[in-house]
Amino acid sequence: MNGGAVAGVDVGSNSVRLLVLGPDGARLRRDIVTTRLAAGVDATGRLDPAAIDRTVAALTGLRATWERLGVATGPDRVRVVATSAVRDAADRERFLVPAAAALGVPVEVIDGREEAALAFTGAALAVPTVPPVVVVDVGGGSTELVVGPTDGGPRPVAAVSLQLGCVRLTERALAADPPTPDEVATARAVVADVLEAGLAELAAAGAQIGAGPGRVGTLVGVAGTATTLAALHLGLDRYDEGRIHGAVLPAAALAALTDGLVVDTVAGRAARGPVQPGRAEVLHGGALVLAGVVARLGLDAVVVSEADSLDAVARGLLA
Repeated sequence: MNGGAVAGVDVGSNSVRLLVLGPDGARLRRDIVTTRLAAGVDATGRLDPAAIDRTVAALTGLRATWERLGVATGPDRVRVVATSAVRDAADRERFLVPAAAALGVPVEVIDGREEAALAFTGAALAVPTVPPVVVVDVGGGSTELVVGPTDGGPRPVAAVSLQLGCVRLTERALAADPPTPDEVATARAVVADVLEAGLAELAAAGAQIGAGPGRVGTLVGVAGTATTLAALHLGLDRYDEGRIHGAVLPAAALAALTDGLVVDTVAGRAARGPVQPGRAEVLHGGALVLAGVVARLGLDAVVVSEADSLDAVARGLLA
């Protein structure tokens, strides 16, 4: 039994994820289950009952996994955080009550700024970077932009959470399969508008990351959109975390991948080797978001990190 082992769980808009760490910080297990908890939330403001059931069932399975690995269920050994889908839902208690019963610990609904800070803490020191570092976390319901200090310190200086993610953008603008040219144009316009507002908010907070030499040293991309796009760029037959972590995704390659994904069908995207189950339905939406960020900042590439907010959640328990 690993008496000192800990478990972090992230209840995201598209998937739930588990990270189990040993007492020395070594990874013992990392799991992901696509449940699409955010289905319909953007349009209705409420959680779909079937999505709640899928997510609670997935969490029940994750609890069995961490207990099998010796993690004692309790708030000092397990932390579960929920992000955009839950915090945006008017009826969140319909999920939080059964989820807590299944997990044996409460689910914390964190705001966008804490989500952003966790993403920076988990990712910024995990890959080689040149300051100032910006972390972009494209989730299902939101996208976090986090700006680090010019001296390369470990704490972010400003962050913004954008109401824009792979599930939200797909539901809002990309209904057809494959999307029509008009839908794609609308989606790109939505990304541009939301991103512009987010950059203005960062500027008001004192973080100047507009396009231009020296404004951003390294852009680090985290979460499923970025890692899947890196896997496609590398030509992998299957998802390989070891090869994806630290991969450099050039802006031109990202733009080309995005152009191909938005004219493909769900079946076509799913048939691409490293695309994990449940990702094909929203990958094109996420690609539009990430490509929009890279283009707007005028960067040559994004560095992809497998370490993200979930790593920060789990490591915080060890601290």
